Amino acid sequence: MKTIRYIFLSLLIICIGSLSVVIYQVDNEKRKIKEDLIELSNIKYGLFNVDEWKKVLATILSKKIEEFELKGGDRKDMKNKVSNFLNKVIADFEERYYVQNSGSIGGIFKSIGAKTFNIFGELKNNVPKFTQEILNFLNDPKNKKVLKSYLTSKLNEYADNTFAKMDYSVHDSIISKYKIGDRAETISSLNTTLDELQNKVNNYKYLLIVFSLLTAAYILILKELNKTEVFLLTGISFLFLITGLTLPMIEIDARVSEIKISLLGEYINFEDQVLYYKSKSIIEVIRLMLTQSGFDLLLVGCLVFVFSVLFPISKLITSLLLVSKPNLRSNKLVYFLVYKTGKWSMADVMVVAIFMAYVGFSGILSEQLNQIEHLSTKIDVFTTNKSSLQTGFFAFTSFALLSLLTTNKLQASLAVKLTINKG
Repeated sequence: MKTIRYIFLSLLIICIGSLSVVIYQVDNEKRKIKEDLIELSNIKYGLFNVDEWKKVLATILSKKIEEFELKGGDRKDMKNKVSNFLNKVIADFEERYYVQNSGSIGGIFKSIGAKTFNIFGELKNNVPKFTQEILNFLNDPKNKKVLKSYLTSKLNEYADNTFAKMDYSVHDSIISKYKIGDRAETISSLNTTLDELQNKVNNYKYLLIVFSLLTAAYILILKELNKTEVFLLTGISFLFLITGLTLPMIEIDARVSEIKISLLGEYINFEDQVLYYKSKSIIEVIRLMLTQSGFDLLLVGCLVFVFSVLFPISKLITSLLLVSKPNLRSNKLVYFLVYKTGKWSMADVMVVAIFMAYVGFSGILSEQLNQIEHLSTKIDVFTTNKSSLQTGFFAFTSFALLSLLTTNKLQASLAVKLTINKG
């Protein structure tokens, strides 16, 4: 019977170890692609990018100029407006002309000449001709092309003189690395690849949870643990701990899924604009804090390392020593590390804290994103919060659970043996 149990635990170690390696490899590949995709989808290259707005506005201006054509009722209406405008301009100029030339002898002769030759009357008589020529000018395709070129150049000139230039070095390096096509094509291809990798990670994650539950059930079923079982179960807990420490626990991802803006009767559409993204494992967070110059960050990094890495590993090692050498039961340090470090390592507290942080971040982001959606009735904004718990969280949770169960069962087993020996 013991042999079957040993084989079962050995198979669990092999399966969990192999699965952890595969998950780490696939998750790392997924993270690299996700980081590149996040960079390309960053809002600084879309909604907040002046170059994108230059293209959009140039397209709208070009379209409006092409659509501008005076026919039928539109032409008649425009003809009346241009005619009235020209008549008003001529009348205003005639009035100013006579006023300016009324204060001198030369000016008086100019006024008499203008009236004698009916200069302003001739101008007014030619208003219909002038109007017709203006309308023909506006309808000429060649003139439309010149107008489009002029407006586009002025738009680009204004934008270049007003806004800072965008740094595309990282953007271009990513496009060059994948060699798929332009930005839109690269994003589409990376999204497809990322979905495939995410499906793999999810399947592996569920399988890891199944192995964790099988191990927990095994510990609960047995009344006591022998030396070999403690070694094997400690090995399983260690695998879950390493997996939980090296894989990301939380992924914070806030983005605008779609934003539509109406301008000159045309809709400007931006999709999948990333506002904020962060995904790191505990080891990466510790490394980041320890490499910072601030004393407070260094202190927090040391505390996180001690409570989330040093204490759990020390507890696993001393558990093996305690089983191997029963005489160490009287050693206060060993007793402390095996039975008392649970509340010091705070593995269960860390799991709860991580989960609460996820819930908190998710709630804050959702609330802030909802506020963006109500900024204006003329802008349609659809936001999304893609924050999620990652594989590292479930692996670390499994370690906390299995470590607790193993320690309690080991303590009960040693107490039984101690009672028998006294008897």
